Amino acid sequence: MSRALRQVEIVCTGNICRSPIGEVVLRAKLTAAGVDDVRVTSSGTGGWHVGDPMDPRAAAALRRRGYDGSAHRAQEFRSNWFAERDLVLAMDSGHLSALRRRGGADLVVPVELFAEVDVPDPYYGEDDGFDEVLTQIEKAADTWVERLR
Repeated sequence: MSRALRQVEIVCTGNICRSPIGEVVLRAKLTAAGVDDVRVTSSGTGGWHVGDPMDPRAAAALRRRGYDGSAHRAQEFRSNWFAERDLVLAMDSGHLSALRRRGGADLVVPVELFAEVDVPDPYYGEDDGFDEVLTQIEKAADTWVERLR
């Protein structure tokens, strides 16, 4: 008898930096841990980048650590997805608030921060900011792997 597939959504602003890094890293860490009943996807609170690949600096940071984010294409989070998700993870407190507002009073799926503290947006900064964000995301992903086992 197989276990039901659980769906985790990771959300940031445009779905080209933080949330796709989180998606790639969490998926890889779950696979390495033998957790095969979790599907991880990502999206943004806005639709500015729908269909775009992840930011090249984010993809480069992932490649430097052995991850592959080349298949990513940005998408916008839709409120009707709450019913299809088992867990929604926000990259910062602004995303957390926006998601909880979208879910309204009837929100039954857990919506939590991905990391213990906000994952900063590296988009307007220097390239090394993507490596710092990746380090924070890797650490937080380890915690999520343990929680999702």
